[in-house]
Amino acid sequence: MGTAVVAKEMSVKKVVKKHISNNFDKKTIDAKFKANFNNGKINQSISVYMKMEKDKVIWLKGTKFISVFKAKITPTSVQFYSPLEKKYFDGDFTMLEELLGTEINFNQLQNLFLGQAILDLKEEKQAIEIVNNSYVLNPDVQSILFDAFFDIHPGHFKLNSQSIVNSAKEQRLDILYPSYTVVDEVVFPQEIKIKAKDKKKFTQIDFDLKSVEFNTEINTSFSIPNGYKRIEL
Repeated sequence: MGTAVVAKEMSVKKVVKKHISNNFDKKTIDAKFKANFNNGKINQSISVYMKMEKDKVIWLKGTKFISVFKAKITPTSVQFYSPLEKKYFDGDFTMLEELLGTEINFNQLQNLFLGQAILDLKEEKQAIEIVNNSYVLNPDVQSILFDAFFDIHPGHFKLNSQSIVNSAKEQRLDILYPSYTVVDEVVFPQEIKIKAKDKKKFTQIDFDLKSVEFNTEINTSFSIPNGYKRIEL
């Protein structure tokens, strides 16, 4: 989708309203991505299957010839196992926070996949400016803990990018959406690039959408096999 639309002067309230009103309104997602994961030690491309029941569950399976991992995330829990390493995790969002370098909850993770802001834009008073033909929002009074920046497309009002920066901990999370596609009148991210770094490590995960269907019957059953070793964080 091109950026032929010109960003006109608009109030913060109106931009935020348009962004929120364009939120995903289907019940389920059944998607396939090509994903590349790189943390400096591991650099590999895999296929990732995602099934999502909005506001209830995100189910993920990564494969490369064989199953590399499976995960099931609900508003209260994160479950994950790796057939390769014969290890599993069953707990809270600590595992994802380790991976992304910032606190994250279910709703924020869901929004990350949908091209929506991971913070509540209505909660804080925002400053707005037009930069490179898109609306850049950031809270007038930045949090003591972090700075946040949201770059919103002037055509479909989904995100071009969002960034959370914690200067004290030297942590930064950037989520970029270089392109979107339209399926069943839904504007859905075609590409998602996640970059997380702190002073010790970095993680980059690039998702490239291969197919997606909405409102289909999905199976999110999940069970950790016997004999796997628990991952302790």
